[in-house]
Amino acid sequence: MTDSVEARFREAMALLPDERATRLGVAVSGGPDSMALLALAARCYPGRVAAATVDHGLRAEAADEAAMVAQWCAAHGVPHATLRPSAPVKGNVQAWARTVRYALLEGWRAEHGIAYILTAHHADDQLETMIMRLNRGSGIAGLAGVRRRSGPVFRPLLGMRKAQLLAYAKDAGLPHVDDPSNADLRFDRAALRARLAAADWLDPQAASRSACALAEAEEALIWMVRTVAERHVTQQGSAVRLDRTDFPREILRRLLIMMIGIADPLAPPPRGDALDRLVACAMAGGKASIGNHLIIGGEHWTLVPAPPRTTS
Repeated sequence: MTDSVEARFREAMALLPDERATRLGVAVSGGPDSMALLALAARCYPGRVAAATVDHGLRAEAADEAAMVAQWCAAHGVPHATLRPSAPVKGNVQAWARTVRYALLEGWRAEHGIAYILTAHHADDQLETMIMRLNRGSGIAGLAGVRRRSGPVFRPLLGMRKAQLLAYAKDAGLPHVDDPSNADLRFDRAALRARLAAADWLDPQAASRSACALAEAEEALIWMVRTVAERHVTQQGSAVRLDRTDFPREILRRLLIMMIGIADPLAPPPRGDALDRLVACAMAGGKASIGNHLIIGGEHWTLVPAPPRTTS
């Protein structure tokens, strides 16, 4: 098991173009997944790894968990930092925690000259994400799930199961803890996780491969839309024009979003049913309002500022 997990980790890390010449940071919560990642990174890249633990201040036990990670790091020659937010929680707890976590990790990465931050997302996490997004009616971008790489964040464990990582942590004698929020059924992901535990016919690793394929399809679509836009989208004063509209519907959706971004970079783009209605209207040669703009459809599409509203 140990050799197999290490081989899979090395294989995934080889996807980084400069993985043999960079400093690596590991985000470590103290759970078995992240402790396995930390041990793998320290073993495979000795002297080039640092670790950080984010204590959101939401649980009294979090300080002890960060201290546990720090103790392991000290014993294995890995620099460690505990990062804490400066502002209290607000809004949705999980969304706040995620935003704060990545912001703190990015600040730490930049301060210490670290090239990549590794996180311990695995195939089971990927399956949960895909199902949650499928339930919200997501398109290709959403169903691609957790990306293997997002800027300086790299996730080398997406092809592995949680059970494999837990077994690795136990075999290596790694200290670890379980965050009780992971089993708190008040949270959507925890409730889904409990149901998936009984669905042993679902293959998270197969789902992770599908997510990778969808991510590549999304990259191809982005490239295609950018290429089409360079040839067929122009800005003339306050108007943005698409001079060719015989493209597949998905390309037209993305071109319309791009046109809106050109006309008003601060405007939130339409999504879902709202976007579909706009595209259908434009394809039929009609006119429709989009925030402070008007799309005029037909053989060519033109996005112009909407006329001032009159008050009676």
